[in-house]
Amino acid sequence: MATIEQLVRAEPRRLGRATTRGDRSPAAVAFLIALWFSLFVALAFLAALLITTIVEGAGRLDANLLTAYTSQLFPEKAGARAAILGTLWVIATTIVLAVPLGVAAAVYLEEFGDSDKWYFRLVELNIQNLAAVPSIIYGLLTLSVAGVLAPVLGLRNVNAVIFGAIALTLLILPVIIIATRESLRAVPQEIRAGSLALGATQWQTVWKQTLPAAVPGIATGTILAVSRAIGEAAPLLLLGAFVFVTFDPNGLLSGFTTLPVQIYNWVGQPQAEFREVASAAIIILLLLLLLLNGVAILIRNKLQRRW
Repeated sequence: MATIEQLVRAEPRRLGRATTRGDRSPAAVAFLIALWFSLFVALAFLAALLITTIVEGAGRLDANLLTAYTSQLFPEKAGARAAILGTLWVIATTIVLAVPLGVAAAVYLEEFGDSDKWYFRLVELNIQNLAAVPSIIYGLLTLSVAGVLAPVLGLRNVNAVIFGAIALTLLILPVIIIATRESLRAVPQEIRAGSLALGATQWQTVWKQTLPAAVPGIATGTILAVSRAIGEAAPLLLLGAFVFVTFDPNGLLSGFTTLPVQIYNWVGQPQAEFREVASAAIIILLLLLLLLNGVAILIRNKLQRRW
């Protein structure tokens, strides 16, 4: 019978052989090849789409695209001025509505909520589920609310900046809450314990210690959520967003269009010139997304702390 010493010596060799066979088994190799092939196909399609869009729209990247309004009769003169300004109005309003509400909700759930209560667990479950709801559902919800509020505000239709911002706020609010909670969880408990031990209240601890330490993660998650909102067209189309706008939005109750809605309209036109200006508008939209993601990276790198 093998002694205990022999068994101990044999165990590492047996585990090493098992690990090696698992790493080099035909099933593992086939899965790895399929994984890399899938990644290559996805990147190839993405690269082809980006190259086609840039080549087709590069010729329309001029001052006229930024300063002129759209045109149904002269596609070569069509511009995206109203769509760009409308996008800025809607996204700025969305940030003002979504960020304070999302961060406040996350702080309460993570720092002050009682996880033993059934209604607390119900709220958590609903927030996680809402993050995966299709955007058009939020458009339908906003449409029902806007139909009631529009007559009160003296509007003849629901196509207003504030209603578009509400729809996008509902869309990204669960994402902001989840990202903020994860950032708060990443802050070591020792910081909270040290602050409380020095006599600070729980709110002072959150405001002075926990929340500032979680800012990099909160900012990154928020900007990524806003980046998603910039590219949404379905809820705005459901609210009746204009596709032919020849004026600048001048307030929360003003009519508007956005770049995704305008691109959707141009792509559906039969003239090839409209597809060219749509490609140019897509490039502008991609530049805005890259700018936002770049800001998120800068904030994370500058403020991130390693515990």
